[in-house]
Amino acid sequence: MKGTLAWRWRHDPKLELWLAWVTIIVFYNIFGIVFFGMTRTQPPPPPWWDHARIAQWFSDHHYGLLIGFGIIFVMGAFAAVANALIAYSMRRMSVSPIFAYSYLIIYSLAAVPGMLLTCIALVVGAMRPDRDPALLGLLYDMGFLSFSGTMGIFLIGSVIWGIAILLDKNRVLPKWFGYFNVCNAWTEVVVATCCINKSGPFAWNGVIAFYINMVVFAVYTGVFITYLKKMIEREDVLQLSF
Repeated sequence: MKGTLAWRWRHDPKLELWLAWVTIIVFYNIFGIVFFGMTRTQPPPPPWWDHARIAQWFSDHHYGLLIGFGIIFVMGAFAAVANALIAYSMRRMSVSPIFAYSYLIIYSLAAVPGMLLTCIALVVGAMRPDRDPALLGLLYDMGFLSFSGTMGIFLIGSVIWGIAILLDKNRVLPKWFGYFNVCNAWTEVVVATCCINKSGPFAWNGVIAFYINMVVFAVYTGVFITYLKKMIEREDVLQLSF
């Protein structure tokens, strides 16, 4: 009976951690479905389109943008749970609590330009596709530049987590993952170049700025989700005192 879901729900002392971990899985699946499937904003369309083509894009994706990003407005807060569990991993480390608190603050702020502002700008454009094409062009640029061009904020968060892992003496996470965090941070530097490039590999839809970065991010996300699960499974996970 102890292996049943009902028993675990009532008696598992790690229930909150497991709920947080499952929430991360749910969030990233919803994120992928919305951005890649429903709204078709990933892979991103070209930054060099003229106003007429941008207006047509908003018209073609009218309902997908409204419904898809409406889901993000409801479910987007799930990202905060992921940030909290990562901060929890740092609180289990031998490093100063300032690492965890800094990470939480940075990623809480980063969600505004890195996700919500993108959704708001593109939803505003989709609500009235008959707007002045110049205004739609402004919303289009604002949305995609906000999503890709603000990666510098996430860069700092990756570096903080990476340094915490490398300095940690409790071996909460493997040292090589600390270096992986630093590598992931460098991909975010590359993405920031989309603010000055409308075409080529460094544009927001370029081979380097998007496709290579997306592969690295996907691998990075899969790895940290896996190691957060292993962290929860450790027997000493409840020994942390706040």
